[in-house]
Amino acid sequence: MITIAADRPVAMESSIAAVKRVIVGVDDTEPGLAALATATRLARSYDAQLVAVRAWALGLPRHGGRRMRHLSHPHVVLSFSGVEQCEAAKELVRKAFSSAVGGMPADVPVTIETPAADPALALLCLASQPGDVIVVGKNPGYPARRFVHGSVGRYCTRHAKCPVLLVPAAPAERD
Repeated sequence: MITIAADRPVAMESSIAAVKRVIVGVDDTEPGLAALATATRLARSYDAQLVAVRAWALGLPRHGGRRMRHLSHPHVVLSFSGVEQCEAAKELVRKAFSSAVGGMPADVPVTIETPAADPALALLCLASQPGDVIVVGKNPGYPARRFVHGSVGRYCTRHAKCPVLLVPAAPAERD
């Protein structure tokens, strides 16, 4: 695991000299936008492909679900295409690029992935090739939120077979 400051140039260790794909978890939080900006700079500096991942799932709280379901009221989905959720995820990625780096970078090959999966598992499944690097935002330590939602960064650093960069939010500018 490597933790970097969001406002500093990206300098990777020599053990990760052959970066081919930068896989970034995208969300619209401050650390998420800092991670997207860092991933874009990293992909640019290594002439690597940038894979922007916005996972979604019906059971995730941000997507209208709940983690704890009452056994007496099970939810059954008979048919679900997920088209609307995929489109919403792609739109969030486009807006995040706009906020983080001023729009989709023209000088970096970008792929947008919107899998229906847990975010951490989606990132780990995509980061399966030599030369992959995962970049995710590092949220401040809110134990209650981490208990309910889990930590994508923590899960990735514990289970990834490739380097993981945790990027905190950019420091607030002072007047």
